[in-house]
Amino acid sequence: MNVHAILCWVLAACTLVLAGCGKTAVSVSQQSLPVATVAIVMSSPTPFPPTRTPRPSPTSLPTLTSTLEPTPVPPTATPVTLTYVFPVRGERIEYSPYHHDYPATDIFCPVGSEFVAPTSGIVDFVNRVDRWNPATNQPEHRGGLAVAIIGDDGWRYYGSHLSAVAEGIEPGVRVEAGQVLGYTGNSGNARGTPPHLHFGISRPTTPDDWAVRRGEIPPFAYLQAWERGELLRP
Repeated sequence: MNVHAILCWVLAACTLVLAGCGKTAVSVSQQSLPVATVAIVMSSPTPFPPTRTPRPSPTSLPTLTSTLEPTPVPPTATPVTLTYVFPVRGERIEYSPYHHDYPATDIFCPVGSEFVAPTSGIVDFVNRVDRWNPATNQPEHRGGLAVAIIGDDGWRYYGSHLSAVAEGIEPGVRVEAGQVLGYTGNSGNARGTPPHLHFGISRPTTPDDWAVRRGEIPPFAYLQAWERGELLRP
């Protein structure tokens, strides 16, 4: 066998092999191969309600009730109206600005002239017994029968050498301006002098403080004003 023949045989053999291979390949391509199919179901998203800023629900405000009681205001004190009158009611009255060694005024008048409260106030001192003795001349007894009041203006008014003290006049009794306290005379160390009322003005101390009670400030200017009807206050 020559080379030409050999080549022809080889070509024929290759042709047969190729033909078998081609048939097999066609068969495979035509078979239905199982295909794994993944079904992806795209579900639509659940819709969310639109976002809203929450509004506070209206609430009723609590009623404010005060538990505090108002502070009671004390009642305003009624202002005191001061009235002044001349302390002797009678006739033939004489007095002067001069007195001896301490401030006071002797108001000369007939025995039994009325000694009246020069202003409203409270009775502070009463002496109904004449204890003066010229032999001993005790200073606390020199005024004889006497009455003193503490006026609503805060001053003490004193009258002595009385012949009598008016009924009902006692310490602590309230009297009004012009009310009769006693009657003028010459008791005490005024026995040898013309009858008169010893009148003194002083600050309040104690009822038995005769040294202050008899007079601390000159009363002459006030007596003149009261005699004219003027309300001059010490």
